[in-house]
Amino acid sequence: MAAGVIGKVAALARRPRNVPVLPDSGAILSALPMPAVVLDAEDRFRFANPSAELFFQQSVHGLTGMPLSELLPEDNRLFALLHQVRATDSPVADHDLVLESPRLRRHGVSAYGAPMPDMPGGVVLTLQDGSTAAMLDRQLHFLGAARGATAMAAMLAHEVKNPLSGIRGAAQLLEQGASEADRELCTLIQEESDRIRKLVDRMEMFSDRPITPRAVNIHSVLDHVRRVAQSGFASSVKISEEYDPSLPAVWGDRDQLVQILLNLVKNAAEAVSSGGASGGPGEVQLVTAYHHGVRIAIPGSTERVHLPLQVMVRDNGPGIPEALRATLFEPFVTTKRGGQGLGLALVAKLVSNNGGLIECDSRPGRTTFRLSLPAPPPGEPGHESDE
Repeated sequence: MAAGVIGKVAALARRPRNVPVLPDSGAILSALPMPAVVLDAEDRFRFANPSAELFFQQSVHGLTGMPLSELLPEDNRLFALLHQVRATDSPVADHDLVLESPRLRRHGVSAYGAPMPDMPGGVVLTLQDGSTAAMLDRQLHFLGAARGATAMAAMLAHEVKNPLSGIRGAAQLLEQGASEADRELCTLIQEESDRIRKLVDRMEMFSDRPITPRAVNIHSVLDHVRRVAQSGFASSVKISEEYDPSLPAVWGDRDQLVQILLNLVKNAAEAVSSGGASGGPGEVQLVTAYHHGVRIAIPGSTERVHLPLQVMVRDNGPGIPEALRATLFEPFVTTKRGGQGLGLALVAKLVSNNGGLIECDSRPGRTTFRLSLPAPPPGEPGHESDE
């Protein structure tokens, strides 16, 4: 170690005075906004930058020394790219890769590999995740769907409620002098009028109401949601927690965050009510994490914001049918018998209200709803006191 330090110092001493001193390769790779890793000749991870942690859903400590084959099957095209880099001793690129296994699921990935100097057989690999762009595109679509629901709610409130009241009142008047058979029809009219009014009332939840964001302790919110769930609809479901204790506060509306997470936990609990997909007991996981990432433009905003706070609701149920995933957050899309399909549409609307993103990754045995939320802006308090 001492000889290596002395060698670096000697090299710097020989450097011409007008040549700037650059950081080492590890510092450069760490500063990249895209995932970057270094693999040795045996395809073991020797370095991973913060963006790679988010990409692989693994900590740097967990990745270091891990064979790539633990994350991907060995017939994946990424292994062929690594082999070609070593065989030609030159950079190689590949696009539209699918990196999929029980531990990883990324589609539309572009990979760039190059020989790693001073490491025989080593490859520096950078990755560009096309699924992130797809997520943002879906979020824009979800926001459009929520706005459509908002417009529908306003129309229903003004154009349907008043006529419904008149119809119900007329049915009550007719019922007083009607025969037995006709009274049954009058009762049916009143019941159906009440049912439609309840639907209109639910749609009014989509109306635009300004929020006053503040710093929110998301773990306090999750604890409240867990207690509500386990005292009611999830009383027979195991709910586990995997929290990052150093997570800073979320910038948003506490009541709306509670509503978002109650909806997601309720859906997860219903998905595992009859057990997990593999036949074992059903389980819901609540997970928080802090992830470094690039700043992104939120649909409807001209500013680029940082959404480093991750909140995940995960279950081991049967998964969401593939045919529904593209329209999952649109109004009236549901897999539940008798459901009205407004819960997830409302979630998408409330997440947008709080300046965040929501995405869903689902396969049999593992469904994850991931919220990406903003931290408080500079100068604001770090967290709120528990109420």
